[in-house]
Amino acid sequence: MTTRLSHPSSVLVLAFLTVICLGTVLLMLPASHAAGESAPWLTALFTATSAVCVTGLVVVDTGTYWSGFGQAVILGLFQLGGFGMMTSATLLGLLVNRQLRLRSRLLLQAETRSLGLGDVKSIAKLVLLVTVVVELVIALVLSARFAVGYGMGWSEALWHGMFHAVSAFNNAGFSTWSDSVVRFVQDVWVLGPLMFAIIVGGLGFPVLYETIVRRERRQAKSIHTILTIWGTVFLVVGGALLLLLAESGNKATLGSLDWPTRLLAATFTSVSARTAGFNALDIGSLSVESLNLHFLLMFIGGGSAGTAGGVKVTTFFVLLLVVWNEIRGHQDVEFQGRRISTTVQRQALTILVLSAGAIVLATLALVPMTSLPYEKVLFEVISAFATVGLSTGITAELPPAGQFILVVLMFTGRVGVVTLAAAMAVNYARRAYRYPEEKPIVG
Repeated sequence: MTTRLSHPSSVLVLAFLTVICLGTVLLMLPASHAAGESAPWLTALFTATSAVCVTGLVVVDTGTYWSGFGQAVILGLFQLGGFGMMTSATLLGLLVNRQLRLRSRLLLQAETRSLGLGDVKSIAKLVLLVTVVVELVIALVLSARFAVGYGMGWSEALWHGMFHAVSAFNNAGFSTWSDSVVRFVQDVWVLGPLMFAIIVGGLGFPVLYETIVRRERRQAKSIHTILTIWGTVFLVVGGALLLLLAESGNKATLGSLDWPTRLLAATFTSVSARTAGFNALDIGSLSVESLNLHFLLMFIGGGSAGTAGGVKVTTFFVLLLVVWNEIRGHQDVEFQGRRISTTVQRQALTILVLSAGAIVLATLALVPMTSLPYEKVLFEVISAFATVGLSTGITAELPPAGQFILVVLMFTGRVGVVTLAAAMAVNYARRAYRYPEEKPIVG
């Protein structure tokens, strides 16, 4: 029992549970409530879990229900959640590598040019540096825009700017405004910095490390970095184009906007849909086609070992490469002159299947609890599990049991996939024998 609790993945789970419990207690204090009352425990638990798991789903309006102290607690929770997950996921990967045999570690690092074990001491510092610099720059830009462009006092502008900068970089999706950022749908000086912070935070630390630290070494980029960067570009551009096609005739969303604003709103929605949770359009007014597109974008999510959720870009595109190479009749899964190991393929498939299974089970449990449309229930489920935070507006309408299911989904989606991947890697062992091979008929 002690050995299990001391395992890095178990420590990660317990750490996040501890922060969630602490956040729940703080949010239940009368000082956290705008009216000076004690918030119901489920409301506090839901909000704390959503913040620590950087999701952004809410059952009450953040800007009016919580006091300034309560909003500061929420900001602190999603800052801890985002920084903690980015650092923990990266260090956990290194600890996993450390448990492999020396020969296996050396081969793995030689093939992938991954972070070395000697880099452990500098990882937390670099993550902190990137976090502080990006959040500070975005906060200053947003604060200046709020003060100069919208006539806010500087203290108010600085608070809103800092809150949204931290929320964006950590892909948390919390906003101090009830309409999220819908009021800024025409303002590139607000949506632009938010998109930049969302993308940087969502790429994942291994990609940032390779791009920032190892750029001068002129080494070929790893497959992980290539898949993450180009996968992100493909999803953002493809999502924006599909949203333009689906929503340009919808007066409740893009149809009433001029074309430059329409392009900005579609791009921001595509970026945010993959994990951030901000909305510049009314999600409840989207067409069925756009909701289906959101299902896919939210489920895929962002980069590994970052602030993004979902099954991750590399998981999705590794499986696409498996399909593509199988269609072409290749024995190995090849990409740009390199081979992707069968271990990674199995891990990607396992994460995809278990994630889809969790979504299906949660949807089946929620549907009988409410008379709300099925597609909206499914939207909330995927948003919770993928820690996106976008909502069609039904979260507060769900019964307490339904909200608790979303709490479990947010926690599982945020911590479970990382610990699952770590556990599979740790448990990997080469056996000295192999069973006779058979080929069942598939398809």
